[in-house]
Amino acid sequence: MTIKLRPGTPADAETCGQIIFDAFSAISSQHNFPSDFPAPEVGIGVASMLLSHPGFYSVVAEDDGIVVGSNFLDERCSVAGLGHVTVSPTQQNSGVGPRLMQHMLDRAEERGYPGVRLLQSTYHSRSLALYASMNFDVRGICSVVQGPQVREQVPGRTVRAITSADLDRCNRLCFRIHGHDRSGEVGDSVQQGTGLVVESGDRITGYTTGIGFFGHSVGEGNDDVKALIAGSKEYSGPGLIVPARNTDLLRWCLNHDLRIVQNMTLMTIGLYNEPQGAWLPSILM
Repeated sequence: MTIKLRPGTPADAETCGQIIFDAFSAISSQHNFPSDFPAPEVGIGVASMLLSHPGFYSVVAEDDGIVVGSNFLDERCSVAGLGHVTVSPTQQNSGVGPRLMQHMLDRAEERGYPGVRLLQSTYHSRSLALYASMNFDVRGICSVVQGPQVREQVPGRTVRAITSADLDRCNRLCFRIHGHDRSGEVGDSVQQGTGLVVESGDRITGYTTGIGFFGHSVGEGNDDVKALIAGSKEYSGPGLIVPARNTDLLRWCLNHDLRIVQNMTLMTIGLYNEPQGAWLPSILM
């Protein structure tokens, strides 16, 4: 093989999306887990969104001019988030994945990001080995949970849609919890209409960019995150991602008929601050 890497473009969406579907279907079926991308249209939709968003850097791998893989780097915030490395099943275990990963790590270093984060499917031991060999540290296990909408009012908490006037307070709250803000994602949630805030009295005590796979949440305590989950009408994608060691929050989800779909491993390179509060990561952490 003569693998060449190049930046992705919106014109690559259909091909990359099909590969995303094929790659995840192949590995998930081997381990008897549901795929994160249950239909080609889902993979194509995600690829189209990432390839057209100015806040994401994309790279595709080509073999003799044919696209065989892709990866995405979330550059909207001060800490970069790595998306899924996807390689066509016919080209897996041929070195394409490590090439894509190293390219993204080089990109993050060149851009001066102090840290990079990702979540990988825990059942996929080969990807865990790849990331560990490339100096990612394991920070914890998270559980993806999905199920019916929780219908419960959390005492002392009010949930409403996020507005642009909330951005500064949300960013300050995220900084208190994580040691950095995620202003790009929060701003997108205002534009897309997916974000919520939770208030206690006249204070914002938590927010979410969307309860589900691609949204993150932070709160001063578990009641704030519980209120955001209960205030959301749906849990998008495979589900919301809950740090498994937050047993109170995970148990609350299970007691409200949400069920664990799969577990994921949180891994980071560089800057990482132990969160000081309640939080839900997105698939980009």
